[in-house]
Amino acid sequence: MASKATTTAVPAAPSPGGPGDGCAGEPQGCCPLYHEAIELIGRRWTGAIVSVLMQAERPLRFSEIAAAVPQLSDRLLSERVKELETRGVVDRTVHTGPPVRVEYALTPMGRSLAPALRELAEWARRWLPATADRAN
Repeated sequence: MASKATTTAVPAAPSPGGPGDGCAGEPQGCCPLYHEAIELIGRRWTGAIVSVLMQAERPLRFSEIAAAVPQLSDRLLSERVKELETRGVVDRTVHTGPPVRVEYALTPMGRSLAPALRELAEWARRWLPATADRAN
């Protein structure tokens, strides 16, 4: 009969894909929900769009978002905003009457990203300048 070895496990630091985040049972792998969230918000330019809408005191028109992120093409902005709308992060409101106006604002779901985005911004301010300095 084989005996079972006894070891003392050192508790691992909590990770985004760890227990308690809706992905119990996947301690060694990446939580699919976490991965989906990172892929959605981490897509090229999506973080910038969400950040611009987060900082806005009112819904913004397409041209206002485009002006706030000048490197972003209209085609890609349109694509990203549609995706965010489909996923429930952004609300699109059409105001009829000449001229027709379309405005975009974050939904409560989108606004709930604020703490995570603040943490990411703090991390970037703390670590990325040092990383860029070392690369030069």
